[in-house]
Amino acid sequence: MFEQAFKNIDDILHKDAGCSSELDYTEQTSWMLFLKYLDDLERERELNAQLEAKEYNHIIAPEHRWSTWAAPKDANGSFDHNNALTGDDLIDYVDGELFPYLKSFKKAAENPHTIEYKIGEIFGEIKNKVQSGYSLRDALEKVDELRFRSQEEKHELSHLYETKIKNMGNAGRNGGEYYTPRPLIRAMIDVIHPSIGETIYDGAAGSAGFLCEAYDYLRQGGREKKQLSTKDLDTLQKYTFYAKEKKSLAYVIAIMNMILHGIEAPNVVHTNTLAESVQDIQPSNQHDIVLANPPFGGKERKEVQQNFNIKTGETAFLFLQHFMKILKPGGRAAIVIKNTFLSNTDNASIALRKELLENHNLHTILDCPAKTFLGAGVKTVVLFFTKGEPTQNIWYYQLDPGRSLGKTNPLNDNDLEEFVSLQKDKKDSDKSWSVNVSDIDQATWDLSVKNPNVKEEAPLREPKEIIADIIELNKESEAILAKIRELV
Repeated sequence: MFEQAFKNIDDILHKDAGCSSELDYTEQTSWMLFLKYLDDLERERELNAQLEAKEYNHIIAPEHRWSTWAAPKDANGSFDHNNALTGDDLIDYVDGELFPYLKSFKKAAENPHTIEYKIGEIFGEIKNKVQSGYSLRDALEKVDELRFRSQEEKHELSHLYETKIKNMGNAGRNGGEYYTPRPLIRAMIDVIHPSIGETIYDGAAGSAGFLCEAYDYLRQGGREKKQLSTKDLDTLQKYTFYAKEKKSLAYVIAIMNMILHGIEAPNVVHTNTLAESVQDIQPSNQHDIVLANPPFGGKERKEVQQNFNIKTGETAFLFLQHFMKILKPGGRAAIVIKNTFLSNTDNASIALRKELLENHNLHTILDCPAKTFLGAGVKTVVLFFTKGEPTQNIWYYQLDPGRSLGKTNPLNDNDLEEFVSLQKDKKDSDKSWSVNVSDIDQATWDLSVKNPNVKEEAPLREPKEIIADIIELNKESEAILAKIRELV
């Protein structure tokens, strides 16, 4: 049912002049889903208050509630078409009244960690792009069919929403910007092995895939599958996940994605992470775990570079410095970065590798195959490190799924099973090996992936040998042609 509803909503938006791509479909579906979710949440809270004989103060005023404008019902509980706004009236109300009202929540909210503040931020960032009030009415009716009441419903909706994000990533020019393959994220979380009470941070959140997967991992009791107490669940909801995201659309999607996974008021801040000086990061801002796939290929301006000790225009390298600083001593990180980081010979890259090796234990490097990220033409590696102790040995694993990856043949959990298994004891195999830091060139700190188990390709032959072979082959060809002539 949910899947069909999502398809129907996409079909409606596809026909509207204001929506032109998967990015628009996801953005517009997001704000409608958010308001429907909010309405269900308020109903649930009101019922709980009634059971406890308490008064419930609604977040949304009566005239702007979902049940008033989006899905009015008649006495029988059926959709009341006679009292439902449609056409130009609906567009005028949404653009002229609803969005400005919801945007005003940001100023009125007590602090940024409340759901009221999130409402204000979301509706200050996005606009209704649906131009036809009839299309919008149809879409609202489809969204109203969705339910957020049970954990199972939320789980199914979150799964479908993830699929939308994946499609959006494939449709956009920068696929990796929105979507990190979930099997890769799950393997990274498995190696990092978070536990309840630790804080988990992503300063380049995108659609918040890392935090959603980490939430699912911990919600299910982690590696040990332990039963969670009420206090554990409260800690998971409020004091575990922290994120920052610069782009408006990604910010909105991150919040919606976390909500659908079960986090009611996500700690996602809409900000440019790199605008913060690493010198200003205090111990109170630091986190136990960093999980991230920072954007690569971007170029940052000089004033942004001034916030960092090692100056570089490469966005991903600035993010890496931010992550190193924001980790608590003893904190653990798993970060996706393009593989050229391991071997670049510019001063910034060399200095950054030196800093990483001297002040962090870079214990594992996972080398990912080409096309791990759909739409991104670069090869990537995952760096796993612990802050506060120098690196002595690096364990490398060269991921080879034995097939060419692509849209119809993406990375799956089975592909990463061996990596996760061998990593626990850092065992050597055909695909894995260890390197002692004392063997690394200390002038360049080159960390290139060089699998010692793979035989080197045969050396290039001398030109004289090649010419001799060509002459020999020509002689053989002449002899064969002479025989054919005799037969004709």
